[in-house]
Amino acid sequence: MLILKWLLCAAALMLVGQLFRGIWVKNYGAALVASLVIGLLMTFVRPLLVLLTIPVTILTVGLFIFIINGFLFWLAGKMFGGFEVRGGCAAIGGSVVYSLLVMGIDHVITS
Repeated sequence: MLILKWLLCAAALMLVGQLFRGIWVKNYGAALVASLVIGLLMTFVRPLLVLLTIPVTILTVGLFIFIINGFLFWLAGKMFGGFEVRGGCAAIGGSVVYSLLVMGIDHVITS
């Protein structure tokens, strides 16, 4: 199940790369690595960032979470050469679409 989810998340990342001009994915192999990096960042770094930015998140009524997700999406692009995110709007929009696709994948796999 985990490998299937990883393969589908990589396909979702390829789709996001097609939808946004500011997001570039070299090939499917690069999408596999990038989706792994994004997953690790979202699992280990995101909770810490959310905890550290609670006051800002409260002031923005939770909208700062989009900035955190976009930042981590952009950071994944900086960490790996086969995946690139150019610009803040592409990072935030791409992370939102990617997150929605991953939620759909989770729903389909778990049901």
